[in-house]
Amino acid sequence: MNAHAAQDREADAPSARAGGLAAALFAGAGRHPRRSALRDAGDRRAWNGRPAITWTYDATAEIVGRLARGIAAWRLPAGSRIGLCYAGGAEATLAHLAVEAAGHIPCLLSPVWDVEALSAAIETAKLSAVLSEGRRGPRRPADELAQAAIRHFGLRFIAAFGPSLPDGVISLDALALERGIAEPEPSRGVVTFVGGDPRRPVYRAAAALDAAIAAHVERLPATDRILTLLPPHDLRGLVTGLGAALATGSLLETLIPFDSGAFGIALARPVPTRLVVPAPFEEAVAAMSLPWTVRAIDVVHRAPANLPEPKVKDFTGPPRLDVLVLDEDAVVTRPRGRWDIPVDAGGEGESLSDERGPILTRLPDGRLLCDGVASRAAPLHCGEHNLTDGLSRKKTTYRSVYAGDKLAVVPIG
Repeated sequence: MNAHAAQDREADAPSARAGGLAAALFAGAGRHPRRSALRDAGDRRAWNGRPAITWTYDATAEIVGRLARGIAAWRLPAGSRIGLCYAGGAEATLAHLAVEAAGHIPCLLSPVWDVEALSAAIETAKLSAVLSEGRRGPRRPADELAQAAIRHFGLRFIAAFGPSLPDGVISLDALALERGIAEPEPSRGVVTFVGGDPRRPVYRAAAALDAAIAAHVERLPATDRILTLLPPHDLRGLVTGLGAALATGSLLETLIPFDSGAFGIALARPVPTRLVVPAPFEEAVAAMSLPWTVRAIDVVHRAPANLPEPKVKDFTGPPRLDVLVLDEDAVVTRPRGRWDIPVDAGGEGESLSDERGPILTRLPDGRLLCDGVASRAAPLHCGEHNLTDGLSRKKTTYRSVYAGDKLAVVPIG
């Protein structure tokens, strides 16, 4: 990528903070309409019966605008919580952006949940609608949601991509074909679930999500593409995937489910690439002969975790950044080996910082604290939140243990 292209991508970063992810997409479509925005890797047709998508920013914004217009026609109150039940891929991204653009709050549901767990999430988050897909491997998510919906009078709409949907489920494919495009509403935030527990929803305001994304992309050298192996149903996947791609004007390519052959094909595309992998995949990736296209690797560690020390290959191969995820509280990104966490004697209490953050400190006993706008989130109780709950420095459920310069993040107790 030449210097002018790098400058263009650096100029894209503020767009992710102007009004949310959908606003960033539409801004990107205005600046670089023909740049690729979304691509599916792997055999999507075998996975969900759908063709793989490769779309430009302009085409993606058009489809998101059409879907948002269709969702707005449901006449839900502004800021309603709408569940997203996807394993990943371009259609998951379209659904997320459309919900946000329509003025509602995306609520990220785990694709591994069964009917009972889905029902619990619908109840605890007080969802008004859920978007999903007709088929996912051997499962039929739209049918499962229709079964769960019988118990919830407040769940007014279920919609899905794909053919052969059950009765009562709205076709998102049909909505995407309707005329008319809605301009995006400002983001109203996002709901995720702590530890994949359907009974523990957490609300994060738009400013906090934007701050989390901004803090992450500050560490990233510019690339044309982000190739991620992470699903998008929690804060780690959202920040390192869709959020980072829109903030830098990059292509987001998703490989879900993982397939080694498809991974090799995706890596071989002649595009400067940032590779995002969960920590358990790092050893396998380190054993590969990576092509020149891989310019950097983000290794995502969900706490509890051992943060690795730099090795020879970290200096001779693509640079690695370690991304530490503390439940749904914080996503902290640092270059490998730079995990000196300062001691904070102040303890838990009122936030001392207006910085975007996240700011990670530790008490003398090793317990980790989060501060800064990026870590401000609040639990949902009966569908309501009190964001003042998220305006203090938070004691996490983890503590730091150092062995020399090596850091381990372990549970309290």
